[in-house]
Amino acid sequence: MTPLISLLVSLIFATLLIVVMDRYFTRQTVRSWLGLSHSITGWKTLFDVFEHKLAYRRKDVETSLMRAGIYNARIAVFYFPAKIAVAVILVSLTFLFSDELGYETFSEQLPLAFAALVSVILVPDLWLQKRQKKRIRKVSSELPYVIDLMAVCIQTGMTIESAIAYLGEELKSFDKDLAYVMRRLDSVSRVTGMTRALDELLEHFPTNQMQSFVYTISQSLQYGSSIYSVLTTLSASIREIEMLELEERVGKLSAKMSVPLILFIMFPIVILITAPGIMRMLSNV
Repeated sequence: MTPLISLLVSLIFATLLIVVMDRYFTRQTVRSWLGLSHSITGWKTLFDVFEHKLAYRRKDVETSLMRAGIYNARIAVFYFPAKIAVAVILVSLTFLFSDELGYETFSEQLPLAFAALVSVILVPDLWLQKRQKKRIRKVSSELPYVIDLMAVCIQTGMTIESAIAYLGEELKSFDKDLAYVMRRLDSVSRVTGMTRALDELLEHFPTNQMQSFVYTISQSLQYGSSIYSVLTTLSASIREIEMLELEERVGKLSAKMSVPLILFIMFPIVILITAPGIMRMLSNV
């Protein structure tokens, strides 16, 4: 019961501390509105301090989540506080229930708490990085299909902007990642212009395929050149490059397989061939 009581006391103390801080921040805000104080202290200021000290940027988190295929912007608000809360809870539980786990001394408890803290801080970021790389490869590999569809839309008389908006809606049933990319490109272009939207798209997907696509659209918008034939040529070129990369990976596969072939096939065969003769020689001796 002692660890449970300690945990309850800690939670009560943390709750009282938050209530006191909230009342203080509310009073400071009211004084600022009344002109009695020019310094505003509140939760936003406190979070800004943590944001500056701990190198946390909500915009960077939103970008990382979006690159990983998580499109809910509200998650970015709770991502960093959730990591801190889970880390504090795990470290507290580590010290509270360490006796039951067999770690009685502080020197034994400290590495366990440190491992829990590091895992909570690093594992989500590593998982996001893995999802980002996977999604970037996926979108880049499916880009030729989007280019072909855009070329068909432009051939029917649509502009580039209307084709992007149309594909953003039609691709929902086909691929949510491609649909989100097109919708975001359309929404950003309506606010900041197509050039800025294309630059942001290339920033989120820094691949050669996306760079060629962005460059083609930018040149067409800048000089007003015909884009249908350029898009069809671009999609064919991207497919050819992907096929060459696939052939290169297949060619490297034989070199990678040579080591396990030598270790697990050639050596056992040599032993099976030479073992009977060696055994007969040893028996004659």
